[in-house]
Amino acid sequence: MSEYDVAVIGSGTSGSVLSYYLTKAGFKTVMIEAGKWYTAKDFPMNEMDYNGKMFWNGGMDINTKATLVFLRAKCVGGGSVVNQCLLDRFDDVALDDWREYSGVSFFTQSGMKPHYEEIEGQLSLQKIPREHWNKNAEIFVEGHEKLGFKWAQLRRGQTDCATDEGHDCIVCLGGCPRNSKQSMLVTFIPRAVEQGLEVKTEFEVKKIEATTENVTIYGERQGKPEKITATRCVVAAGSLGTTKIMLASGFKKSVPAVGEGFYCHPQIMNFGLYDEPIDAFKGMFQAVKSDDPKMRKMGFKLENVFAQPIGAAMLYPKYGKKHQEFMKNYRYYACIEVAVRDVSRGKMRLDKKGRLLIDKKLNKEDLRRAKAGIKVVKQIFSETGAKTSFYSPFWFGLHLMGGCSIGTDPKRSVVDETFRVHGFTNVYIADSSIFPLAPGINPALTIMALAHRASQIIAKEE
Repeated sequence: MSEYDVAVIGSGTSGSVLSYYLTKAGFKTVMIEAGKWYTAKDFPMNEMDYNGKMFWNGGMDINTKATLVFLRAKCVGGGSVVNQCLLDRFDDVALDDWREYSGVSFFTQSGMKPHYEEIEGQLSLQKIPREHWNKNAEIFVEGHEKLGFKWAQLRRGQTDCATDEGHDCIVCLGGCPRNSKQSMLVTFIPRAVEQGLEVKTEFEVKKIEATTENVTIYGERQGKPEKITATRCVVAAGSLGTTKIMLASGFKKSVPAVGEGFYCHPQIMNFGLYDEPIDAFKGMFQAVKSDDPKMRKMGFKLENVFAQPIGAAMLYPKYGKKHQEFMKNYRYYACIEVAVRDVSRGKMRLDKKGRLLIDKKLNKEDLRRAKAGIKVVKQIFSETGAKTSFYSPFWFGLHLMGGCSIGTDPKRSVVDETFRVHGFTNVYIADSSIFPLAPGINPALTIMALAHRASQIIAKEE
């Protein structure tokens, strides 16, 4: 007999939502997380500490050529704890592409609407009023308007950031100390626990074995072997984590698409140097974004961002005196990020020691999109009075997606429209790993919406 009705592997934007709705529906549910349970009272105090403690491999997952760095959280709440909680719905461009590629019929505005609405109703969503913008945001908007590009305010999950009191939300990259950010820690997880959810932390899943009766989950908890049995298992450990578990569990033998089609929205940081202090790290870290059909068609978007000192120092390619000069001018730099909607299909596999290898390189189209975005940013800096500008050669991947894509064709997808793994009755996947293509839009809200849909399907199958 199984210990649980449902075991959910992962506590991020998918796992927490699934756990809440399944527990609420009456299922005895356990949520398994490899990381620790941090709270606003004990988040690491600086970027060196939180990178080392709250990210897998210290925030240094890399591709096989060491040309891309991937960031993925390792803590209760997952990426929702360390992101900026930017919550946009997908547009017709993304949904139409997904539907055409995957054959999944609910990838439409009407199909996703009830799930978007349900999740939005569970969160506090705000836009930053102009009086709270920092200088970096003002430069971003001024440049867009001078060049004739459209922009929009970002919609963020937050309650009270208390900017008037001098709070700088760049610190939220290591967890929000005010519990304003609508991460899983302050939204779905406590609600799920109230409904009876059991949470097992510091439990790294090594593999799962599925029979017609149940699923056995094998792993290590605080260094000691442990296993769990459940009638159903939902793998929601993120693109890299889920794919690694599926590969290590031998699913590729019967589901050949496991590990195929990895995407990551490659990010390029661009800096513009001004005569007056910009203080891009102060106040509201991200307030605006590009919202232009021309950019969308060209395959990129822009956001106003910045990095804390250690991160900025790592992004600058020079050494010695030139590097010192760059850091001395830290307050005088504006920063705009180019996020590419990548089209190159990466692949994940395991080496002989069971380590995850990520074969991902940018193809000619990805590079063309990146160059087009960099060109626009350079024009923005020039139009707004920057003395000089440059882009960092150190690119990183955020919004890790794919590896276990959804689709109607078992030969080129891993899960079907019910989120069930092809050929298995009780193994499901419902996180960003099921994305069939890169959307070019921040994925968090859609991950949660898909998790809500998956929870409804699983609950009805009882």
